[in-house]
Parts: sequence; C-alpha cells; structure tokens
Amino acid sequence: MKIKHSYKKKLLLYFFSVFVVFIVIVASFQYMREKKYRINQLENTLNNITELTNSFIERRKIFDNNNFQLIDTLKNIIPQSDTRITIIDIDGDVLYDSFVEDYEFLENHKDRSEIQKSLYSDFGVSIRKSASTNKDYYYYAKCYNNYFIRTAVVYDVDIINFLKTDSLFFYFIIFLFLLVFGVLIYVTDKFGITISKLKDFAVKAGNNETIDTAIEFPKNELGVISKQIIQIYNNLKNTKDELSIEKDRLFRHLFIINEGIAIFSSQKKKILSNHHFIQYINIISDKSTITPEQIFEMDEFKQLNEFIKKNIKKDNQLTIDAETQKQFTIDKNGRYFIIQCVIFNDRSFEIIINDITKLEKNKLIKQQMTTNIAHELKTPVSSIKGYLETILNNKDLDTKKQKYFTGKACLQANRLSDLINDISILNKIEEAGGLFLLEDVKIKQVVNDVIENLQIKLETKNIKVESEIENNTIVKGNRELIYSIFQNLIENTVNYAGENLEVKITKYLEDKNYYYFSYYDTGIGIPEEHLSRIFERFYRIDSGRSRKQGGTGLGLSIVKNAVLFHKGEISVRKRRNGGIEFLFTLVKD
Repeated sequence: MKIKHSYKKKLLLYFFSVFVVFIVIVASFQYMREKKYRINQLENTLNNITELTNSFIERRKIFDNNNFQLIDTLKNIIPQSDTRITIIDIDGDVLYDSFVEDYEFLENHKDRSEIQKSLYSDFGVSIRKSASTNKDYYYYAKCYNNYFIRTAVVYDVDIINFLKTDSLFFYFIIFLFLLVFGVLIYVTDKFGITISKLKDFAVKAGNNETIDTAIEFPKNELGVISKQIIQIYNNLKNTKDELSIEKDRLFRHLFIINEGIAIFSSQKKKILSNHHFIQYINIISDKSTITPEQIFEMDEFKQLNEFIKKNIKKDNQLTIDAETQKQFTIDKNGRYFIIQCVIFNDRSFEIIINDITKLEKNKLIKQQMTTNIAHELKTPVSSIKGYLETILNNKDLDTKKQKYFTGKACLQANRLSDLINDISILNKIEEAGGLFLLEDVKIKQVVNDVIENLQIKLETKNIKVESEIENNTIVKGNRELIYSIFQNLIENTVNYAGENLEVKITKYLEDKNYYYFSYYDTGIGIPEEHLSRIFERFYRIDSGRSRKQGGTGLGLSIVKNAVLFHKGEISVRKRRNGGIEFLFTLVKD
C-alpha cells in the first residue's frame, strides 16, 4: 500500500509538473506577446506621426524655404497633442523642436542612440531622459535621406501603464490551474489502483512464482497482458535470435549513414563508432589523428563532457523524467555541426554528430536574399507611391507636370517589373531547374536577336557589337536562359561601360564537350577589388549610379546561374587595353 501511494504521488507530481511548465510557458508567451503588441501600437502611432511630418515637410518644401515654424501648424492638428517632434539634419544639428523654443542652441544630436539606430535600420527607438527638458521620453527616430525626423512621448505613468499587459488573462490561468489540478488528483487516484494490480502481477511473473489466474484485472489492456505472459516465456529464445540479427543490421546501418555516431560505456570507453564520427571530430579538432575517446579532452566538447559527468556519476537509477539528453551546435572553420548526446539507464551513452554546414549556409543565403529583395523593392514602390500621391493631392497640377510625374512613376514601375522578373528567373533556375524546356539552340541566332532588340540603346551610346560565332554553334539548352546571358552582358555594357566603345563576342575554342566563349568591351572597366563580387546578387559597385540607370543588381547573377545551369563556368578579368572580359563555357549536350 505504501508503494502504491508513493507511485501515486510521483505520478501526480509528474503530471502536475508538466502542467505547471505548460501554464508557465503559455502565460509567459501571452505576456510577451501582449507587451510586444502594445509596444508596436505605440511605435506605429509615432511612425504615423513621423510619416505625416515628412509628407508635410515635402509638400510645403520646408527645407527649401527654411521655414520650420510651419511645423507648428502640423503639431496643432495632430490628435496626439503631447507628441514631441524634432527635425535634425544629417550632421546632427537640431533644425526644429516642438517642445523647446530655443532649439537652435541645442547640442548636436547625432550621437543619440535612436538617431544612430535609424542609420542602420528602418527606425530607431530608445527610452532616456532629455537633456533639454529634463524629462523621460520614449523616442522614435527615422532617417529620410538628408535629415532625421524624431517623434517622442513623455515616458510617464500613463505610457508605462499603457505598455503593461492586461491582468485578466492571468486570473483565467489561475482558475484553469485550480480546475485541472483537481482533475489530476482524480485521474491519478483511479490510475494508481490499476497500476498497483499490474505491479503485483508483474512481480510474480518476474520471480517465476505461481500466477493466480483468478486475479481480476480490469477489462482493458492489463487483462491482455496477463494472457500473454506465458507466450512471452516461450518466445524468449526466438526474440534473442531476432535481436542478434537486428544488432547486425544496426551495425551495418551505422556505417553507411551520414551522421557520425559513437556509443561509449559509463567509463567513457568506446563501444563502437563509425568512420563519420572519427572524420567529424578530426575536422572540429585543431589536432590531427584524434581517437573517439579523446573527444572528452577537447575544449569544443566541454559542455558535453560536463553533461556526461553530471549524469553518469549519479547513484540513483535514471528515470524517464531525468535530464538524459543534450544538444548543442559547434561552429568550426566555417562548418556547422549539431552534437547530440543520449544517456541510457546503464550510464552508457550515445553521441551523434551531424554536419549541417550546407543547411546553415543555405539558410543564411536565403535570409540575405530576403533582406536584399525587401530593400530593393522598397525604393521603386516608395517612388511610385510618392509620384502618384503628388498627382492625387495636387488637383490643380498642370498637365505638363502631371505627365512628368506619371512618366517617372511608369519608369519606376518598369524597374519594379524588371526586378520581379529577374528574381523569378533566379528562383526558377535554383529551385525548379527541371521545368526549363531543353532544345537545340543556335547561339549565333540568339546573339543576333539580342543585338537587334537592344539596337536603339546601342545606337544611343554609339556602341558597336561584333559577333564571331559560327552558324553551327548549337547548344542543347534553354533558349530563354541563353538569351538572358547575352542580353544581361550587353545591357551591363550599355548601362555602365560608357559611350563610343566596342563589344566583341567570340567563340574562341571548342572541344568534345564544351564551347568556349569570350565577351569583352572597351569601356571604363571595373576596379580590381570588385571583380570577385560582381556575380553576387544585388551587388553594385556604385549603388546610387546603378539605380539611376535602372539596374536591378541581378543581371550578372542571372548570367552566372544560367551558365551553371548549362554545366558551364564563368570568370571575369580586366583587359590590358581597357574594359573587362567575360570568359564562359556552355556544354554541348
């Protein structure tokens, strides 16, 4: 009876612990979520006032007139009358402050934390005491090309209370906690009785004692267990043989999988390990010829060693709720490994090393790609919005200016379309390359089509293109991608190489498998330090100049990926006589 009550208490404690952890996680999550929501509400309000102020400055041309007092008019119509508005130029000098009359005597604000943060992100925030008003403020700053707009609210009791979370949810959690606790007591009491009967039955079976078949078990799975005990004894030998076979299969499996696996005894002696395990620890170690047992001496595995020492020295037997698993990541020499460890009941343990370098690098590339796309899309969208808002908000605008702004918006829309198209092509090459139709493509015909399509642009800059490719130069590939190779190369020359120059496209060599092509221009060239990066997505030598000329920053990246799709390689170099030269190959079949 004592054992039954002890188990009942343990079971209740286990369920209670799980529930407490669940409640704490849910409550913490809700608390952080609501707090973040309220902070976002406040920042959205300040952002709206900031954007409204920026629109007011642009429409009234305040920087041209240097009449910042007009912002007082805007301050009077903002619903949040207690909002502080500050205009700061790019050098940190205060041009206007709605709370300070003698703002021209304020000290330089460039080193303010919110201003510094806004230089490298969409906006900057901080909570600190103002040196000019001697009050605590919640600051929100945003950079607009050559000036900053900073809005702020007094960080007083009202704001602090606004940012606090609602306590109603916590009362609900307490109520739910008490309700479930009562249910747990009832369930564990019922379950404990069944477990006690199962324990008595199992002890007799384990000691080979006579089993009283008259014992009444519940009409559930426990009754089935009693009928299977005798069959279990008869099947022990067969099970042992099957385990031997499974053991052999396991050993074979360990030596063909990509993960590094090793099993050690409680004395840290190797029981078995596969070749991947030895290979990975030698990559991680600064020394060579590391044996599996030496993993416990390596600094990179210090936390693993501490975890193992903590568990294998315990006198009591490990239970199901013990901390018997450990996982962490190692970054060494540009490679990433996930280390996992499992402690078994006999204090032996298994260590698994998984090389996730490719996954991590792909993750970083995708994150960088997403950030770059968002940044690149923001500029044309903002421009289109600005031009259209100017037309809509100025009904008396003359036809000539309307046409001018409409043309500008159209140019930005075309740039946005080109950017989306380039991104689509890159993603399709990398993630759905099998969808491209392969056919026999005559390279000379493709080059002629590109030159004809870009003829107006070429004539405008007096660029002469000469092609030395034979009619029988045929590649088994995708015509659209091959077209994009030559189109992007020529457009790159048109946009950035200058005027009054020559372009020459040559097939200078071929072998059994490849055609070798050269593309060069006699333009201004590219500085040596940029050559190694020009194939990167969104990389620009001069970002401002590139955007003005309509470039998406993806042209040469498309060229490289299209060449790689056709199992070729591409490189770039400076020419001695000026300009740059691209050398690339395309596979024949």
